[in-house]
Amino acid sequence: MPEMATTMGGQVMRARLFIVIVGLAFALGAARAENVVLNAQYQELLIKTAILTFNDANLTGNYDVFHARLAKPFRDEFSPDKLKQAFKDFHDKKVDLSAIVLKPPVPTADATIDKRGALILRGYFETAPSRVYYDLDLIPSEDAWKPIKIHVRVKPADEK
Repeated sequence: MPEMATTMGGQVMRARLFIVIVGLAFALGAARAENVVLNAQYQELLIKTAILTFNDANLTGNYDVFHARLAKPFRDEFSPDKLKQAFKDFHDKKVDLSAIVLKPPVPTADATIDKRGALILRGYFETAPSRVYYDLDLIPSEDAWKPIKIHVRVKPADEK
């Protein structure tokens, strides 16, 4: 993956900038659609934003921005230091998930809204040599959909 990040560095940065700009445009009214499953493009934006913010925290060791972008109940339970401890393995192994920016998410289940009002997103990115799997639960928090749960795994494509 390091070669991919190096050769596609400009594309990755442009794609990240695009995601941030589109994210800001949608953030104002995101939480108003609490009982409506969002369209696939907006789901992709939420998935990539959450994973890339998580990725930046792991690569830099600074979890302050990641912490700030989580839903308030999540932030209340986990400080940036607790997040750093919880994701120490990603940081220590220098796992770089930035290749997801160039791939569409592949859902493994339909997006749903659960009893809590959480948007449930499950799937993976067809990256090489391994897939990036995600389990995300997002809730309306402070006028935006924000993660209340994030679980990311990197596994060989033939391993589920």
